[in-house]
Amino acid sequence: MPINIPDSLPAKDILEQENIYLITNERAKHQDIRPLKIIILNLMPKKIETETQLLRLLGNTPLQINIELLQTVSHVSKNTNQEHLLKFYKTFNDIKDEYFDGLIITGAPVEQMPFEEVDYWDELTTIFEWSKSHVYSTFHICWGAQAGLYYHYGINKIPLEEKMFGIFPHYVTDANHLLMRGFDELYYVPHSRHTTIDEDAVLNHPRLRILSFSDISGANIIADKNGRYFFVCGHSEYDRRTLADEYFRDKDKGLDIKMPYNYFPNNDTSNRPPFIWRGHANLMFKNWLNIVYQHTPFDITELKNMKI
Repeated sequence: MPINIPDSLPAKDILEQENIYLITNERAKHQDIRPLKIIILNLMPKKIETETQLLRLLGNTPLQINIELLQTVSHVSKNTNQEHLLKFYKTFNDIKDEYFDGLIITGAPVEQMPFEEVDYWDELTTIFEWSKSHVYSTFHICWGAQAGLYYHYGINKIPLEEKMFGIFPHYVTDANHLLMRGFDELYYVPHSRHTTIDEDAVLNHPRLRILSFSDISGANIIADKNGRYFFVCGHSEYDRRTLADEYFRDKDKGLDIKMPYNYFPNNDTSNRPPFIWRGHANLMFKNWLNIVYQHTPFDITELKNMKI
C-alpha cells in the first residue's frame, strides 16, 4: 500500500516515475483504514533531496503511511527555498500535541561541532524528550544517531583522523533481530562523516545491542533492547550519485578530500558507481516499518501510557 504525501510535493513526480507507491491526501480521505503516521525531522541542508531519498524507501512497502515533514525553527536553512519549507514543513509547536507511530531524524553536517554548540541543540533535545511519550519508534540516521546516543545514553562521539568516506562492507552480528530479517550476511552502506561513536560504551551499555558491524567503518546499526530506538551510523538512503556530488563539490572548493572508498570502479571518476546498497536500504526501512506496524497501538494516543 502507498505512502500518503501532499499533492504538490516536488518529490511526487520523481517517485511516480520510479513506480514508488504514492497516494495523495485527497484520495486517502476516502479509505477507511488506519495508516501509519511517520514524521521526518529533516536536518540536512538539501531538504528536497533528502526527503525524496527517504520517501523512496518508505514507499517500498505494502503499508499505507501518512508523512509529515518537520523542521527546526532555531536554524535557518540556506539551501532550501523558504517557500518550500513554509508549504510542506511543520515546526515542533505545530505537532507537539500529536502522536506518531514513527519518527525519523536525519543526519546533519555538524558532526565536528560539540553537540551543545549546534544552534538547534536545545530544540532537538526537546524533540528527543517529547518522542518518549508521543512516538512509538525513532529511527536515527548518522549524526542524528550520534546525537540520539549522546542524549539518551550519554555516549559521546569520537573524532576520526580522516573522513570516513565511501561504500563499506558490513556483516550482520544479530541475525535474529527483526530489523535484520532477510539481510545478507555481508551488505554495503555509504558513509560520509568525520566522527564515530564510542563502540566500547555501546557494548557495555545494558540497553543497547549492535546489530551489524564493519571492520573498517565500525558499528552500523544499533538498537535499544526495547525495540523502540534504532541508530544507523551511515547513509543507506543515499542515491547513486550522492557521494560523487559531495566529492566533486569539495574538489571544486580546493578542499583536501580523498576519493570515496570502494565507489568509482577502478578509482576512475568517469566510471558510473554501481548501486550496491539499494536492496538492503529498502529492506531495512521495510523491516522497521513492519516492526512499528506490528507493535504500535491502534489507538495511537495510548503512547502517552507507554513512555520509554
